[in-house]
Amino acid sequence: MSSSLLFLDSSTSTASHLLPFSRITTPFNGAVSLRRSVGPLNVRPFVLSPLRTLSVNSSNNPSPVINDKSGGEASAKIIDGKMVAKQIRDEITAEVLKMKEAIGIVPGLAVILVGDRKDSATYVRNKKKACESVGINSFEVRLPEDSTEQEVIKFISEFNNDPSVHGILVQLPLPSHMDEQNVLNAVDIEKDVDGFHPLNIGRLAMRGRDPLFVPCTPKGCIELLHRYDVEIKGKRAVVIGRSNIVGMPAALLLQREDATVSIVHSRTKNPEEIIKHADIIISAVGQPNMVRGSWLKPGAVVIDVGINPVEDANSPRGYKLVGDVCYEEACKVASAVTPVPGGVGPMTIAMLLSNTLSSAKRTHNFQ
Repeated sequence: MSSSLLFLDSSTSTASHLLPFSRITTPFNGAVSLRRSVGPLNVRPFVLSPLRTLSVNSSNNPSPVINDKSGGEASAKIIDGKMVAKQIRDEITAEVLKMKEAIGIVPGLAVILVGDRKDSATYVRNKKKACESVGINSFEVRLPEDSTEQEVIKFISEFNNDPSVHGILVQLPLPSHMDEQNVLNAVDIEKDVDGFHPLNIGRLAMRGRDPLFVPCTPKGCIELLHRYDVEIKGKRAVVIGRSNIVGMPAALLLQREDATVSIVHSRTKNPEEIIKHADIIISAVGQPNMVRGSWLKPGAVVIDVGINPVEDANSPRGYKLVGDVCYEEACKVASAVTPVPGGVGPMTIAMLLSNTLSSAKRTHNFQ
């Protein structure tokens, strides 16, 4: 594949916002009805250890067994994001119940959805389901496409001042007439569970400072490496893509883990030559099968954030989802790789829930 191949410096919206609530319908007369959901508490006991690098209980749980991919010449082991995300949700469920029984507080997550994009509505529905599954209260406001920026900020302000809400998420993308940065900056940094506030990103970039929250998708990538006991310290890592949502924070997190980090982006010359030296690769560019097996160093660990639809005549839907990395080729070279789907996506949701729980515990000084 030519080194001049064009790729995008952005995370896919599917990967970066697959996160979950109680529906609020907004009649077009401007009235908004709000309903809170309290999910069931299915508890599995666990011991919560001190957080390791901004993650929930990653050090006390044994790493899940990595299953070999069977068939053909494939030798890479599969990093099962679905399984790890379920383990994390079980941990969060137990912590939510513990907090409720001890101090009577239930974490709350609010989402604001503007417009009627089907994909955004799906992501919001997934967020709601995820909240219910771990016992987190969920709040949702739905506004029409032609709402003003000030109307959105008004609801953000109300959630900022609501003590029962510990996390606020504005579903992206917003309609084109709105200034995304103005809206996101209106979210109280103490409730910025998406981790997009400039102060959170700034703290992430500075040595000796800790952000209150880390963006969910890159946090999930690092958590997968931790849960599978992948050594990061001293390793060469390459992040493909430099978006604010995934690429840049992923690179900053790897630096915090003492990796030597390179970023490959749309202006990088001969990207495959840089990628070939990487022990760890995190790809988030939204280009199907861009990274070929020949680009990989034997034994590399591949975290594929991309979720890209490609035509597939054999699929009932007429398409299938693939990552940025050619999975079949990567399996013959890498030591471990995330599948698409079933890799990073479920972890993004789990990290949103983790951030919401952390916010509630910090607010109420609960350990």
